[in-house]
Amino acid sequence: MQFYWLIVGVLAVWRITHLLHAEDGPWSLLLKLRALAGTGIFGSLLDCFYCLSLWVSVPFAYALGESWWERLLLWPALSGAAILLQNVSQRLQNVSQWTEQRSLYYEESEREHVLRKEENRAHANEAGSSRA
Repeated sequence: MQFYWLIVGVLAVWRITHLLHAEDGPWSLLLKLRALAGTGIFGSLLDCFYCLSLWVSVPFAYALGESWWERLLLWPALSGAAILLQNVSQRLQNVSQWTEQRSLYYEESEREHVLRKEENRAHANEAGSSRA
């Protein structure tokens, strides 16, 4: 098997698994499919990215592998690579959401500025009178 077929297989397994697991699809067909699956075994399968990627990777492992031993090893390898891609994409999405919510500007307290002499004198007088 050539290396680029492995990359294509990993990306295809991730894409199809993500489509079935998390996306609505055109005309909300996949959303309706997940609702139709309900809470039974197929509904549970569609709710778990890890489980779903294991089953989506079966036909890809069969098509890409040249021997039964290679197909047997490709099956969990394709699933594992799709899971890694999913985890990385979720973390990147969480970081981008966090940075959008975070304030990028921070203003220091005005009492600490040296340029306002009136305030600094008042603070010094208050400090001097409290010591006495």
